[in-house]
Formats: sequence, structure tokens, C-alpha cells
Amino acid sequence: MSDTNKTWTEELKVTGENLLSEIEKLIHEGNVNHIVVKNSEGHILVEFPITIGIIGLVLVPILAAVAAIATYAADFTVVVTRAEPPPVV
Repeated sequence: MSDTNKTWTEELKVTGENLLSEIEKLIHEGNVNHIVVKNSEGHILVEFPITIGIIGLVLVPILAAVAAIATYAADFTVVVTRAEPPPVV
């Protein structure tokens, strides 16, 4: 039986000034399936799937929305769903 369908999530705490760079970094990692950005009160501000083969033109509006949200608050939680198990430390 294959483990390729398993996913796991992690939560990252980031500040508004680092939100956009963190999202860009996650997208470029390649094993991310889904990203949710929540404010400090836990309300979902933006949620989007990341598919294999996503192109730059599709990312532009997503990143613009993330940048606009980052100007309104100081602390965020980024919930990331990944396609493979977490690394064993």
C-alpha cells in the first residue's frame, strides 16, 4: 500500500511584514497542497489550494491579496497542508 495520499498540516506564526515572503517560500517548496491565513483571533482571511504546475500568472492575484491583508494586522497564523509526512528529526 502506498503512502502517497497522506497529508499533514503545520501552523506557522508570522508577522505582517513576513507574511508575503513566508507564503512565497511555501509555494516554492513544492510539497504544499493548501494554505490558509488566519488573523490573531483565528478568523480565516484567505484560503487557497496550491496545485502542481501552478504558473506565475495565477499566483499574482493570490500574492497581491496576501500583501494587502498583511498591511491590516500584525500577527498571523499560516496553516499549511503538505503532501508528504513531516521530516523525522
